[in-house]
Amino acid sequence: MDFSVFDTKKMDEYAKQAKENWGNTDAYKEFEEKHKNYSEKDDQRLQVEFMNFFVEVGKMMDLRVDSEEVQKQVKKIQDFITEHFYTCTDKILAGLGKMYSGGGSMTENIDAAGGEGTAEFVAKAIEVYCAEKK
Repeated sequence: MDFSVFDTKKMDEYAKQAKENWGNTDAYKEFEEKHKNYSEKDDQRLQVEFMNFFVEVGKMMDLRVDSEEVQKQVKKIQDFITEHFYTCTDKILAGLGKMYSGGGSMTENIDAAGGEGTAEFVAKAIEVYCAEKK
């Protein structure tokens, strides 16, 4: 899988924005603690692994967002974030879903990995996932 479509230069920009927006939160402190042990190669590997989730979601766009298969993929995304970055609560996941479909480079990168409309599709799937857990 060629992830050259994923603009890794944007990761520095995303990291800066994250620190500005969430630098004082427990989740960000957890991220910093986990991230300090990652090499550049680890970061690149994790980026590719993470984008693979959106490749898989892109293959599911013929399904309903509330289908068991799609919902399992959302759970995998949440678990991956928790394992490698920070505890991804349902509230955080819901916010991420909005960011994914909010336009700009994040939406473009997700759509480049999974196909046009993947960001919007995964955002709707995340919305269902989080609503069902309330």
